[in-house]
Amino acid sequence: MGSEFSTDNLNRQRRAGILLHPTSLPGPYYGGDIGHGAYRFIEFLSASGFKVWQVLPMGPTHEDRSPYQCLSAHAGNPLLVSLDWLEDRGWLNKNGIDSAFDKESFRLACLHQAGDYFYKQADKKWLKKLSQFVEANKLWLDEYALFIAFKKKYNNLPWYEWPKGERHCDKNIIEQARDSLKDTIRQTVFEQFCFFTQWHEVREYAKQHKVEIFGDMPIFVARDSADVWAQRKNFLMDVEGNMQHVAGVPPDAFTETGQRWGNPLYDWDYMQQTHFEWWKQRFESQLRLFDIVRIDHFRGLQASWYIPASDETAINGEWVVVPGQKLLEEMFASFENLPLVAEDLGVITDDVIKLKRHFKLPGMKVLQFAFDGNSLNPHLPHMHEQNDLVYSGTHDNDTTPGWAENTANYNLDYFNAYASVDNSKVEQRVWEILKMTLSSVSFLAIIPMQDILLLGSDSRMNFPGTTEGNWSWRFDWQQLNPAAKDKISNMLKTYGR
Repeated sequence: MGSEFSTDNLNRQRRAGILLHPTSLPGPYYGGDIGHGAYRFIEFLSASGFKVWQVLPMGPTHEDRSPYQCLSAHAGNPLLVSLDWLEDRGWLNKNGIDSAFDKESFRLACLHQAGDYFYKQADKKWLKKLSQFVEANKLWLDEYALFIAFKKKYNNLPWYEWPKGERHCDKNIIEQARDSLKDTIRQTVFEQFCFFTQWHEVREYAKQHKVEIFGDMPIFVARDSADVWAQRKNFLMDVEGNMQHVAGVPPDAFTETGQRWGNPLYDWDYMQQTHFEWWKQRFESQLRLFDIVRIDHFRGLQASWYIPASDETAINGEWVVVPGQKLLEEMFASFENLPLVAEDLGVITDDVIKLKRHFKLPGMKVLQFAFDGNSLNPHLPHMHEQNDLVYSGTHDNDTTPGWAENTANYNLDYFNAYASVDNSKVEQRVWEILKMTLSSVSFLAIIPMQDILLLGSDSRMNFPGTTEGNWSWRFDWQQLNPAAKDKISNMLKTYGR
């Protein structure tokens, strides 16, 4: 049966890419966006020899800004909308916005001004494009826009703390809200229209430069999301949103108490009865955004870590087997093109490996995990396979310069022996890691932008298991050392990428 499921449509050309979320792009306005900075970054990738741009999930985030806990599994983050793009179309005059606003308030004020002008102007050409967008995304957009309107009405409270009618999606309340909250709803629709219009223009520019966009799909969705509020039958919770168990992972190299994510777990019995319709809609959204899609926490499609909801840590959870094979069989039968990658890090069992291989999905190797002194460590370059993706580090790791500086992270003697160097210095270790990444037999090598810029731990993107101080790193083009850029470009040529 395995021969039916192949990801041969995934480009297996030997190549390399850079991991950088759009929020980290440089730009003039309070945080990166998908405007001019994105186009310049694509030009940089192409000129340097990189053929892939990997991003994190692109959805609207909660206050902690984590792209792995979004308000929707389908919507785009409005804070990524380019303000320059809005100005270029004559919908925005930033001079009329209070510059004393914090970055989020400033961007939202700009979006509101642009939305007001857009609807007042009522340009027939643009209104037709908006109408086409609404029709094409109706399956999720109506629910999301109404969800956001309710959140704003109730001071951003999570849906499970709303009044009973709104909480239970009472039909009469919903119909009344579509009228009473119509201004907020249409503003949300406008923001989504702008995001997707801009992103597809960015994707087209990337195609012109022969750069693929590599996206990321979190396996779980946030409890406080439009998906859970409007379609909670897909999740293990009661009508009030209460859960007996929540998702996470057991203790591992990142944290001694595991990670209690708090996401709802799926009601797989119900999902199978509906032929995984919820997942089909989700995959369809991802394939509109990306050329390649990584399934984050892939092992959760074999078994999920069920944590008692009353526990504060993930220690007392247990693995519960789930029908991931049936899900993926349904997806491959439903989509002609499924360019999937499995994030197979963490506690990986033979059953997880079997599931991944059944569908011929590439997995991940991370060189920062390789040098514990065990010559059979699967992350070591000599253990890589052509079907792997290899990373120097990920968004959850320290930067490679930060990692290299702290020798508690690895066995230095073993590293020096493996790299055939004596008494290596930190910068030399960084370059050795980058060289091993690009020289690996793996068909796709990914390097975080921080490593390209040779930045230390203060430029880290995320500390797993924490909720503060993450997702805020941005770079500046002045940080790019021309000599380092040339050295990387020469490595790409040397190792056939």
